[in-house]
Parts: sequence; C-alpha cells; structure tokens
Amino acid sequence: MAPAAAPALGLSPAAVGYFVTVVYVGSMIGTATAGGWSARFGPIRVSQIGLLLCLVGLAAAASGLIWAVILGALFLGLGYGPATPASSMILARAAPRHLLALTFSIKQTGVPLGTAIAGAAVPALVLTLGWQGAALALGAACAVCAAALTPIRARYDAARDRTAPVSLRSAFAPVALVVRDRKLLELSLVSFVYGGMQITLLAYLVTFLVESFALSLVVAGMVMAGSQFTSVAARIVWGAVADRLGARRLILGLLGLGMGATAMSALAAGPHWPLWLLFAFAMTFGATAVGWNGVFLAEIASLAPRERIGDATGGSAFFTFLGVVVTPPLFHLVLVLTSSYGLTYALFGLPALGAGAWLLLTAKIARDARHS
Repeated sequence: MAPAAAPALGLSPAAVGYFVTVVYVGSMIGTATAGGWSARFGPIRVSQIGLLLCLVGLAAAASGLIWAVILGALFLGLGYGPATPASSMILARAAPRHLLALTFSIKQTGVPLGTAIAGAAVPALVLTLGWQGAALALGAACAVCAAALTPIRARYDAARDRTAPVSLRSAFAPVALVVRDRKLLELSLVSFVYGGMQITLLAYLVTFLVESFALSLVVAGMVMAGSQFTSVAARIVWGAVADRLGARRLILGLLGLGMGATAMSALAAGPHWPLWLLFAFAMTFGATAVGWNGVFLAEIASLAPRERIGDATGGSAFFTFLGVVVTPPLFHLVLVLTSSYGLTYALFGLPALGAGAWLLLTAKIARDARHS
C-alpha cells in the first residue's frame, strides 16, 4: 500500500520502513508475552485475540491520521507477534520428531503465502477501494479468520493451565530462557540478521521496483507475489532436505550465503534489466531470505526443553523481530545517503553472508567432533 498511502499522508513511500519498525516493536512485545498468555488461555484463543488486534490496527490506520497510523502499526504488531509461539505449542505436541523441520516449514508457508496473496490482491483492492478501503477489507478478513477458529478451540486449548502466571516477570521469561542457553542464543542472534534481510525484501521490494524500474504498482505487486510463492515452495523443500540430511544448521548456513549473495547482486541492477530478470531476482531472494524460518524454528524446538518449546520459540522470535525493528530505519538512512537501492541492498547482504559462513563453520566443527 505504501506507494498509494504515503502521498496521501504527506510522506515518501520509502518511509514505509518506519511503519514496519513500529509494527515489529509491537511484535517483540507480543511474541515475548505470548508464552504465558497461551499457557493460560490456550494458543487458539491467543491467536483469535491477535487477529482482532490486527483488525483494530488496520481500522486505525485507515483513518488517515498520522498518529492513528502509528498507533495502528503498534496494534498490528501486538496481533502478529503471538502467532509463532502459539502455533509452535500446537505443533510441538503433534509433529513427529523425525519430521520436525518439514512440519514447521509447512506451517511457516502461511507467512509468504499470505504475503503473496497480498502482493497480488492489495494493489487491485487499492485501485478499487482506495488504500483506506483496502485496509478495512483486510481487517474484515482478520475478523472472519478469528471467527473461523472457534470450532477447533475446544480441541487445541484443552491443555491450558488456568493458573499459569501472566505477570510482567513471567512475560519475559522466554527471552531469559534464550539468553541463558548458549545454543539458543547463538541461533537467535543469527535470526536477528536473517530477519533483517527478510524485511528488506518485504518492506522495500515494491517501492524499489516502482521507483527504480518504473513498473506499475500492479506489476510490481505481481513480482512481489512471485517472490512469496517461491518462498512457500522453498520453505517446504528446505524443511524436507534438512530432515532428510539431519543437517538443519548446515541448511541455515547455506541459506544465509544465498540471501547475502542475492542482495549483493542488486549492485548490477538497472533499467536495462528485463522483467524476467526482476522476477528471477525477487524469487531467488524470496527462496532464501524468506525461506529459512521453518528450519530455524525446528532447530530451536529440537534444542529447547520439551515443556518449554513455546517459550523458546517466542524468546527466539523476540530477537528475530528485533532485527526487523532495527533494519528498516537503517536501510532507509543508508538509502538516503547513497541514493541507490542496489548499493543499499548489497551492504545489508554482508551480515547475512557472515552469519551463513559462521553457521557452516560451526556445523562442520560439531560434525567433526561427533565423528572423532
């Protein structure tokens, strides 16, 4: 929506990065506190509340008032944050251990699939209803999803503990769990980098295509949709390969190298790039920078104490969202200084290359230690 909404708000489309930052500040709070709330009220009820918070956020943003747009972004984040820990609690009970990465990867396809649908549908909604009408339509869809979950609540919320603590101290226990465990903390710091790379694609790709290649909003949205449909398939493939090889850390390292190299290839981007090459760039970026989450969550779940998988995934997601919060304003700052999307993408690809190389090195060290 950014290219259409920003002028009406008196802003540059690139300022969408600050909106995203506020969203993920809310997500950090939502994901850190979701473990206690899910334990007490059940993961389905918490998911329903999250969807309704998204409705509130979209309705506030649709007012067109700057302060309400910022407040709406915060509500969107509060609604989005609990999704991963809540769903992880359900999957941890149901997933076979030898198919853990594949199961979490299939679950995680919902994220890029939703983004792909948005990339294809939102431009049409904006052209038909205006950006404010499109926001309200998406909010209504969230309400419908919340209502649709009601029939399955009795099954998946049956194990809830009505005495589970929800104090401020217990709310951030998931983060404390991750910080105290070296292996969980190392992976969470990698997710800080990978989450930052992912948001540079999601937040800036459409604006990059519109401003640098003069694509229409609809065509740019289709390129975005292509990147997300590719990441849906990629998440399943990476999960299946990781389970087959028993090498989740290795796969995560290779994905870091892939997303970093793809970001750096933007240095060669220019008006001479044909449309098919833009699709190839976006789809490769999507397969790597958006394709890592399922394998990552499966590795976190395998390292966490069985009874605290929800807390571990919530605590690790706190670091992922922190990367998402920090990266967009930094990306925008570098973009202003360089006036080049290609150079900015390339600079932000360097940390992903480093994180990927480090994972490969530590995976090799761990493998050699087991063999010796």
